[in-house]
This record gives sequence, structure tokens and C-alpha cells, in this order.
Amino acid sequence: MFKKLILFLILCSYVNIFGQDTKPPNIIMMIGDGMGLSAISSGMYSNNNYTSLERSEYVGLLKTHSLDNLVTDSAASATAMSSGVKTYNRTVGLDKNLNSLKSILEICRDKGYMTAIIATSTIVHATPASYYSKVKSRYQYDEIASQLSKSSINFFVGGGKKYFNDRLDGRNLMNEMDDYFFANSLESFKNNNSNKIGYLTYYDEPVGKHEGREPSLEDIAYITIQKLKSFDKPFFLLVEGSQIDWGSHDNDSEHLISEMLEFDRTIETVFNFADKDKNTLVVITADHETGGVAIVDGNIEESLLEIKYISEDHTATMIPIFSLGPYSSLFKGVYDNTEIFDKLEGIIKK
Repeated sequence: MFKKLILFLILCSYVNIFGQDTKPPNIIMMIGDGMGLSAISSGMYSNNNYTSLERSEYVGLLKTHSLDNLVTDSAASATAMSSGVKTYNRTVGLDKNLNSLKSILEICRDKGYMTAIIATSTIVHATPASYYSKVKSRYQYDEIASQLSKSSINFFVGGGKKYFNDRLDGRNLMNEMDDYFFANSLESFKNNNSNKIGYLTYYDEPVGKHEGREPSLEDIAYITIQKLKSFDKPFFLLVEGSQIDWGSHDNDSEHLISEMLEFDRTIETVFNFADKDKNTLVVITADHETGGVAIVDGNIEESLLEIKYISEDHTATMIPIFSLGPYSSLFKGVYDNTEIFDKLEGIIKK
């Protein structure tokens, strides 16, 4: 209660500073799945000792445990961040009594925001799904896709086409979603002017960046932002660098670093837009750390690293959160991941 009072007072101070007629800020939420400090460091040391996160205005730390486990999974953690409530591992968008939760994306949508989700996994994977779906198990991919088809999200980009047009129930959601244009290339996604577009980049899971995944996350993010901005409304965009997690699960440093470098380039793209726009809040964090990544040796000049792992699974360590733009000071400090929702909800409801 005390923390919520402090949050309210800070938000009131922003109203006094910026005035009652200030346009609601755009919100870009970026999640590096499995991205702990050592993953960030591995990308930085592989990139001439630089990370775009250095441009952040504020930094904090998040506690990530789920309702039933000290070590969270992506479903529980993303639900906590998107809806402000702890839930069970593997559960998406439901509370401890399996009641549906309203996500920050859905709140933004209902307040007239444009909305979009882009990911380097399937679009029905646990983290993106937590912003629009309500299922007991994160593995109910067909049901998650069905819920996405009714979500009214303006733009979504990710893999998993088979969950829309090659389903066990025989339905073709792409045909049913007659208010959507479905792009078959980045060019067609860019050039279509519809306010509802789906771009399913791969039939199943996209390949890793180290295996040649295209289009790049930074290009998708840039085009999506330009499309959102063109409607002259505030917008909420979720960007997930999904496969940072996968590289760490596999203890595959080439995969991990290639994903971190792409995510860093995407952060640079987003920060460039936010700096120019002046009314875009950017929040960057992770759902959990994966792999117990440790850098034990290397050479900065040659961008060479020796990386070791203590696990092929998630860990319970706190993870960093970075912010830039209006209201970004709200995201400094050490706090529970559920408070991300509280802070964002306070901003859009002020």
C-alpha cells in the first residue's frame, strides 16, 4: 500500500510538471527472454565493449519468483509483468484461482491505444501470449492462437503459422480473421496500410539468428513503430528477444551472443525513435535469467569470450530493468516484477 501511495504521488507530480493536456505517452516494452547481467555482458564484450543500454536513463533490479516456485518460468513471469499478479509456472494470464487477468496491453487497447507484439519465437509462445491470452497451460498453442484471433491487436509478427492454418481442429484462423491483412514478407508488411496486420514469419519456430534468421528484429521493430506512429494515436508495443533464452538453455554461446547482438541493435533502433519522438517511454527487462551464465575469461580487443554455464534451465537471480523517456524514473530501484504493471497502469490511467 505504501509503495502504491508513493507511485500515486510521483504520478501526480508528473501531471503538475507536464500539464493536464499532455498526450499519453507511447509505451515500448522490451523483454530479453532469459537475459541476465552476464548475457548482457556477453553481448557488450562481443560488440567492442559497448551496449545500447548505456543510453538508458534509469536502472533497477527485479525479483522474479512465481507463485509456486522460487525459479519462475516465462509464463508466470510474463503474466506478473503484464497483469500485476503472481501465478503458477506454466500458467498464462490467470490468477491463483484461474480467474482471467486483464493485461496492460488490453488496458491500453481499451483506452484507444494502437497495440502490437513482435517476437523472435512463435507469436503464441509464453511471453507474448501473456499479453493477450488466458490459458491454464502455456502449451495450449492452438487455443492461444484462437484467442489472439479475437484480441484486436493491430500488428503481430512472429513464427507459428501452423497454429493458425494447420490446426488439429481443422480451422483456418487466417481465413476467419477477415479484418486482418496477412503479410507474406517484410516488404508486404511494410507497404500495407491496414490497421490490422499479421505477419507470421515461420511455419513453426523461427531459426536462431546464428542460423540466418530473417527478417531482423531491428527491421521489424523499426517498421512496426513507423506503422503505429502513422495513426496519430498513442501506442503500446511489446518486443521480445525470445531466443536469448534458447541459447542459454542449450549452453550455446554462439546462439546466445548472436541473439544478444540483435536485441542490442533493436534497443538502439527503439532508443533512436524515443529520443526523436520525446513522448515514448521505453522499458527493457527480462522475465528471468537462464543458464547461470558466467564469463570466466576473454579478450575485449578481440571480442573473444570464455563462457560457462551452471544450468540448462532458469535461475532465480534478480534481473535488471532499464528505462528511458517520460516517467522513466518510476522504474529505478529494487522491486517485484508485478510492479511493472502497477507503474504502467498508473501512467496510462493518470
